Amino acid sequence: MSDLNKLIAVEGAAGAFKFSSKGELIDSIIADGSELNEQILDLLCHVCIANMAIATMQARGWENMTGMKGFYPIKGFTMVGMDWTVIVNEEFGVVVPNSQVDYEAAYAALAD
Repeated sequence: MSDLNKLIAVEGAAGAFKFSSKGELIDSIIADGSELNEQILDLLCHVCIANMAIATMQARGWENMTGMKGFYPIKGFTMVGMDWTVIVNEEFGVVVPNSQVDYEAAYAALAD
C-alpha cells in the first residue's frame, strides 16, 4: 500500500493524494510552491474514479469480446494533461509537472 510521504518524495511531485471509491478526497500533501490546492485535488479524485470506471468497462468488454485475458482488473492509469501528469494506482495518486515526470519512479512509489 502506498503512503503519501513516499509519493510526495517522487522527484518534482506537486501533490500526492488518497481518494475514496466514491471519488472523495481523503487525504493529501501539496508541495510548497505548487499551484495545486484542495479543490483541484478533490475534482481530480472524481476524474480518477470516472476514468477507472471507463477503463474497467473497456477492459471487461475487450476480454469478453476477444477471449483475451489479463486486462481486468484495472489497478491504475496515467493521465497526461497540458501541464501536469497524474499517475494513479488503486486509491492513491501523484501529480507531477510534465517537464519532470518519471513514470517508473512514480509507479514504484505507488507500488510500495
